[in-house]
Amino acid sequence: MSGDRAARHGRGGRDDDGSRERPMVPRATFRSYYGRPVLKPPVWEWKIPAYLFTGGLSAGAALLAAGADLTRRPGLARAGRVGGFGALLASMYLLVADLGRPERFHHMLRVAKPSSPMSVGTWILVAYGPGSALAAAAEVLPAGVRATLPGKLLRAAARPAGLSAALLAPGVASYTAVLLSQTAVPAWHDARRELPFVFTGSAAASGAGLGMLLAPVAEAGPARRLGVVGAAAEVVASRLIDRRPGLVTEAFTTGRPHRLRKASEYLTLGGALTALTLARRSRVCAAVGGLALLAGSVLQRFGTFEAGVVSTKDPAYVVKPQRERLEARAEGENASGGG
Repeated sequence: MSGDRAARHGRGGRDDDGSRERPMVPRATFRSYYGRPVLKPPVWEWKIPAYLFTGGLSAGAALLAAGADLTRRPGLARAGRVGGFGALLASMYLLVADLGRPERFHHMLRVAKPSSPMSVGTWILVAYGPGSALAAAAEVLPAGVRATLPGKLLRAAARPAGLSAALLAPGVASYTAVLLSQTAVPAWHDARRELPFVFTGSAAASGAGLGMLLAPVAEAGPARRLGVVGAAAEVVASRLIDRRPGLVTEAFTTGRPHRLRKASEYLTLGGALTALTLARRSRVCAAVGGLALLAGSVLQRFGTFEAGVVSTKDPAYVVKPQRERLEARAEGENASGGG
């Protein structure tokens, strides 16, 4: 049997089709046809992990702004509304820029497919955007416009608009994780149970970081608490990915993805610790802690993205899990037949 053929079959005398022949020769090394990857690596550029971050930041900021508005913290509400909408604009720009042509985004609105994470996410964004925009517009009205009838109407609509954005914020924060995990990329698909919690926690931490950076210390108590909760959720879910059994976990725990995610963890924990301590009294420390949370969220998205790319380039991440599933099924058939 030739080397390529042995690699495709994985062992002498047995195909990887669940048949029950025992191996007669050692396992072949993982190779692919003419050295090509088994899966095509994602063609996305840096714009996509940046889009993942800015979308999560917008969602976290919107949620924080709604709470600040209800508890009469105008400085924190303003920071969350304006910053959240600015992040949404950046997110939409990055998505459209990566698509290549703006009309492609428009084409995704022609139909609604509940079975498609991309379709569902697109419609979540469409529903989320107007509330975020109205709430932000009310915060930046010139003084001369505030006293006019349109200005009064816009300011009256700010709270309902902000609450509608906050209601949809968890979907905005998590749908991108579902989108990634439903692809054939081994690292993303294998972490499908944990990724939504990683992204949602990261979104909360980044929104809190923005509030700590821009809002007065006296009003930033909710941001500090949200930062601690979001950081804890992000780090715990990320650690659960690292401890998953199987080869695919190595895509997250080795090389460049590991370095990015480890730096993210240090920054996120540092920002959360600052939020619990020094940020309660010092404006400078609050800004430093907020920047740490924001930077940690950025690196988390880039590290996750890089892990997915790495897992498509090594055939072992595709072939070995498939082989293990086939062997487990064959063993189950043997056990049931023997019973």
